[in-house]
Amino acid sequence: MLRVLAVDDEVPALEELAYLLRQDDRIEHVSTAADGVTALQDMVQMIGGGERLDAVFLDIGMPGLNGLDLARLVGGFPSPPRLVFVTAHEECAVQAFELEAVDYLLKPVRAERLSEAVRRLEAAAAPAPVPVQDDVIPVELGGRTRFVPQQAVRYAEAKGDYVRLHTVDGSYLVRMSLAALERRWSQAGFLRIHRSTLVSARHVSELRFEGGRVVLTVGGEQLPVSRRHSRQVREQLVRQHRGVIS
Repeated sequence: MLRVLAVDDEVPALEELAYLLRQDDRIEHVSTAADGVTALQDMVQMIGGGERLDAVFLDIGMPGLNGLDLARLVGGFPSPPRLVFVTAHEECAVQAFELEAVDYLLKPVRAERLSEAVRRLEAAAAPAPVPVQDDVIPVELGGRTRFVPQQAVRYAEAKGDYVRLHTVDGSYLVRMSLAALERRWSQAGFLRIHRSTLVSARHVSELRFEGGRVVLTVGGEQLPVSRRHSRQVREQLVRQHRGVIS
């Protein structure tokens, strides 16, 4: 179970966040702080006194010591707690993940989204999984069978009862559903960006906003992201690449 600290200078938001965290059976204890300086003092006292602190749920826009500056200071601790940002500032996501944040929540916080952040905290605390061998999809080509490795697939498109795999050297049609492929490759960095499109994060070279929509560049092709998937795709790509996305 997790012991966490919630930090926000807006009292109603802090009380709501603490309440939601306390409803989660995976949370053992919730402390609160109403500003960055107090939070830093509390963390020093907790950790210095041998008290376990697993994570900090941290607002960004606070007077004095803001959330990003506080996170940089926390990063200097010998065994720093993990960070989850809870903020109204969507534009700070890149900086947050550069600070190795586990998650980035936008206000107002929904209970199910907060639950997902707690799941990610638990996953981050778990031992790293043993790497698995690259999966291979067999494709029939006029009496021949070609074995298409997962790592070569840039993206996949639903085509009725089939899926078209777009690779670095061509495309191949295989009889399976996109949902089945998503389940098979979800742990290998493949993201659903549209009801009919699954993309390999490793092959995404650019994310941009175009006409109010998110568009990915994958192997020189422009792939639109549905509005439903935009926020999750952006968060996952920033977290994975930890680079500047424009």
